[in-house]
Amino acid sequence: MNNYKKIVSTVGTGAVLLALYTGVQAADPVKVGLLLPYTGTYAALGEAITNGMKLAIEQHGGQLGGRPVEYVSVDSEANPGKAVPNMQRLVDGAKVDVVVGPVHSGVGMGAVKVARDSGVPLIIPNASFNAATGPLCAPNVFRTSFTSWQTAYPMGQVAVDKGYQNVVTLAWRYSAGTESVEGFKEGFEKAGGTISKEIYVPFPDVEFQSQLTEVAALKPDAVFVFFAGGGAAKFVQDYAAAGLQGKIPLLGAGFLTEGTLAAQGKAAEGVLTTLHYADSLDTEQNRSFREAYRQQFGKEADIYAVQGFDTGLLLAQSLKKVAGNTDDRAAWIAAMSQERIVSPRGEWTFSKAHNPVQNIYLREVRDGANQVVDTASTALADPATGCKL
Repeated sequence: MNNYKKIVSTVGTGAVLLALYTGVQAADPVKVGLLLPYTGTYAALGEAITNGMKLAIEQHGGQLGGRPVEYVSVDSEANPGKAVPNMQRLVDGAKVDVVVGPVHSGVGMGAVKVARDSGVPLIIPNASFNAATGPLCAPNVFRTSFTSWQTAYPMGQVAVDKGYQNVVTLAWRYSAGTESVEGFKEGFEKAGGTISKEIYVPFPDVEFQSQLTEVAALKPDAVFVFFAGGGAAKFVQDYAAAGLQGKIPLLGAGFLTEGTLAAQGKAAEGVLTTLHYADSLDTEQNRSFREAYRQQFGKEADIYAVQGFDTGLLLAQSLKKVAGNTDDRAAWIAAMSQERIVSPRGEWTFSKAHNPVQNIYLREVRDGANQVVDTASTALADPATGCKL
């Protein structure tokens, strides 16, 4: 014990832990399980998250806590029905130390169940369903992305500040759509606004004519919507084609214009969205990240790459603090809980429920780009309703 104290005073606790750990497992790789979509509609998201995460780890010497890294990938196929067996392949079969995923909220429900039962850390780099850091929260479940509430709630105050008192909402009827509408509604009504009608479209329908006709007849001050991907591209085009662009302002959670602007073209001009990132953020961290990503992968980074990058930062920073000891989950989880991530999106920390406390930016489409015009909410924490941590 005296020798131990002497070493601590000379080189520090972290180095001692690493020395003690070296004989046990330090030469073995940290096994990082990836439960992400690599085929199908969401394949590009899975690729971007993976790229971003690996870039962050490479920038930390290609190791985690002084140990090499082994990636074990399972294609989630964005299929909720395969979520539990796919998680079990990683946790029970491959014996991974941590799981990163998923993208799809339906898959997330199954992933969280297995994580809670097994105790294996789960880091969610996209799926936004509120329950993961709400009623289903757990000490070993972390999110490096956002909740549906978080990216919609601030738009309520923005709408009122712009003089919009009467708003119609329009969204797909599935978890991301309904939760986003509820988040906007909470913020809007709290600020004094009134939702005159909530309109839903079956997911994943992309025929919007009857709903747009109804919006035109209602003549609200503005419309708040949630659509993403190809559905968002078509909706914005149809909105303009119906003669509503420039007449009834269009507001949305940021995914309305994220990765869709090229397809939307001039129809997207003037659309306002709220999101925790924008390509145009003028910070040194964002500029250096985007340049490194461009050089490494030959393409532009997006929000999904940022969320993957921050996942890599979380792994690198927390495992450095515990000297790579993944066996002591309690110490590792405590280290993750306390991390401050200096991200391309801006610095953020974890809430008690392990959701990012982060800035939400107000963006306007100008000349075919999402330009940051303001910070809609600074250091916004999700309320984590139902979380018992």
